[in-house]
Amino acid sequence: MLSKALLRLGTSAARHPWRVIAAWLITATLAVLAAIAFGGRNVDSMTAPGLDSQQAAELIERAGTGQEGMTAQVVVTPLDGGAKFFDHGSARTALTRLQTEVKRLPHVLGTSDPARALDVRGDTAVRGGLVSADGRIAVVRVQYPDQSRLSAKDLDALVDLGDRLRAELPLRIEMGGNLFYAFSDPDGGASELIGILAAATILFLAFGSLVAAALPIGMAVFGLTIGVATMTVLAGVTDVPTFAPVLGSMVGLGVGIDYALFVLARHREYLARGLDPHEAAGRAVATAGRPVVFAGGVVVVSILGLAVANVPFMTVGGLAVSIVVLTMVVASVTLLPAFLGAAGPRLGRAGRIGRALQTGKLGRLARRRNTAAGAAPAAGWRRWIGHVSRHPVLYAIGAAGLLLTATLPVLGLRVGLPDDGSLPHSRTERRAYDLVAEGFGPGTNGPLVIAADPAGDPGVLDRLVGAVAADPGIASVAPTHIDRATGIATLVVFPTTSPQDKATADTLARLRTDVLPTAIGHGPARAHVGGATASLSDVGRRTSQRLPVLVAAVLAMSFLLLMLVFRSILVPLKAVLLNLLSIGAAYGIMVAVFQWGWGGALIGLEATVPIVSFIPMFLFAILFGLSMDYEVFLLSRVREEYLRTGDNGTAIVEGVSGTARIITSAALIMVAVFLSFAVANDPSTKMFGLGLATAIFIDATVVRMVLVPATMTLLGRTNWWLPKWLDRMLPRGPVGTDDPDAESTGEAPRPRLADR
Repeated sequence: MLSKALLRLGTSAARHPWRVIAAWLITATLAVLAAIAFGGRNVDSMTAPGLDSQQAAELIERAGTGQEGMTAQVVVTPLDGGAKFFDHGSARTALTRLQTEVKRLPHVLGTSDPARALDVRGDTAVRGGLVSADGRIAVVRVQYPDQSRLSAKDLDALVDLGDRLRAELPLRIEMGGNLFYAFSDPDGGASELIGILAAATILFLAFGSLVAAALPIGMAVFGLTIGVATMTVLAGVTDVPTFAPVLGSMVGLGVGIDYALFVLARHREYLARGLDPHEAAGRAVATAGRPVVFAGGVVVVSILGLAVANVPFMTVGGLAVSIVVLTMVVASVTLLPAFLGAAGPRLGRAGRIGRALQTGKLGRLARRRNTAAGAAPAAGWRRWIGHVSRHPVLYAIGAAGLLLTATLPVLGLRVGLPDDGSLPHSRTERRAYDLVAEGFGPGTNGPLVIAADPAGDPGVLDRLVGAVAADPGIASVAPTHIDRATGIATLVVFPTTSPQDKATADTLARLRTDVLPTAIGHGPARAHVGGATASLSDVGRRTSQRLPVLVAAVLAMSFLLLMLVFRSILVPLKAVLLNLLSIGAAYGIMVAVFQWGWGGALIGLEATVPIVSFIPMFLFAILFGLSMDYEVFLLSRVREEYLRTGDNGTAIVEGVSGTARIITSAALIMVAVFLSFAVANDPSTKMFGLGLATAIFIDATVVRMVLVPATMTLLGRTNWWLPKWLDRMLPRGPVGTDDPDAESTGEAPRPRLADR
């Protein structure tokens, strides 16, 4: 059985702690060295097979126009005090020098020449979209090769040049483009440190011991080092998205510290009973370690379920995050018991500072730490759960109504791409975005690239250009570029609206379903719409279409696993429904904050933005797995009490109150870690951080401490009902079928009450 294997593993690690710690040190060192030697840089490849934007990218690559590579743009305007327009001599000379020096940078294939465009009089379209109609804003567009041939050094070279020229030229210089998106350092470093410090503070207040607080942090840091290093090695083999390390750090820190807290709490409970530290560590791994293994397994499987979207960057990103979670699970049952064995009996008592707290202003909180460690259910929690159990209908309806109300904003969910206009004004990308929108219109920040293969039809391109230019959603069309060898043409078109505007998505859909087919006719010619804006719109549409498939798959998998674990039909059914409620509420709050702007200033959000297209699917997979952590941990304890007493009411009160402080402490740690990422600069990181923090907070409070006891009280003994014919068919699950203590000590298991 799993518990016996974990008992042996935990006891062995506790008896030989330095061997295990040394093995983890060696593994971490090798992982870091492998990352340095073989690792790659994270790459965002927002494409997927079969999408129209992907077909456009393939045509552009076949034509070899260079537009399939990376781009940057340098946006400039004269400073006050000199010439205020580029039509004047000094400002034009400065513009020419800037364009010349940018063109000399390594790996630059070419640049636009706004100074030459000044010789052409006319409107913005005539000037090629390089100089605004009033002559006050100019854009130098920089073309780079494919991302695989570039590195962060290319971005650094461009930024350093801008810094130098700002001091030498009478120009305001701002920069943007997908070169910044690809190679800017992702948010996370400071957020990780803040999250660790917050977790350490909560752990210290919970346990009153620096040693006890340090062990989960140390284990999480070990696991995170190995997990992120492995992710870097994976990036050397395939394209790992840039958000994967940030998301992996966020989820890894949260689950790692949580898992360690569960095991550490059981360990201190056994120490309080007088067990030897080695035996206590082994039994803690055998009991609390089992829910950790299964909960971690659910997290991994849920995240790997992202493969159903058939979007490669999501599949690989999910795999990368799963590696971090799996590493944390392994660390919880090997490295942590080694730490526990090395710490010895010191973990069973508070440290000097913890004892001092007992007599200070925080004495009341410090005196409660033993219950947080699992020594006994807190009287306050027992009273609360008993109160809920005596009024189950009232609390079930009230809590469910609250969550459904929080879910209502989901009806207005709009997925899209938060562009550079959503970044803080302190970022040069945001300032460049604003200048371009001011001088050329908002759609210039999100051009669409139409790739057309005339297939021998000489008039199709003229019809295509005319039809696209006549569309009310298109502001201008740049001159057509035709590849002589292949005949493939590319048209860069600028919408009238910004990339994140819903009207831009409507324009994109109209081009594909009406404008292009009408212009091309029924001949062999074909045309596809690509570019970054179109690619992300396509990915968003595909993920929205596949989200129901992921939801159904994860729900079915979770239901079957919990049915096997707890030998019940109603317990897993209730669990998946309540998890859906908490996730729906988290989605609703995200819509209210990011789309409606409610409280956005609290997390540094300067403008409303749509929800990033792939985030709802990622959040569902991660949140459903994380919520199962608490479900398995709580219900395992309730199941133990039910098997011990045979009384459903007693089992609910004792089981829920016995885990309440651990779950709320663990949730508080996870919320603190996730919220530390919600204040990052990048809107996507903010969404991940706020969405995860909100869902975990709701799940650990409203769901676990109100809805679970209320609904389980209403269901009574039918909680554990399982048809005998199904019971005979199911294999014996290793969690919750027997008393963990009995199994770990070799005692005979008690009868299964589900059959009574």
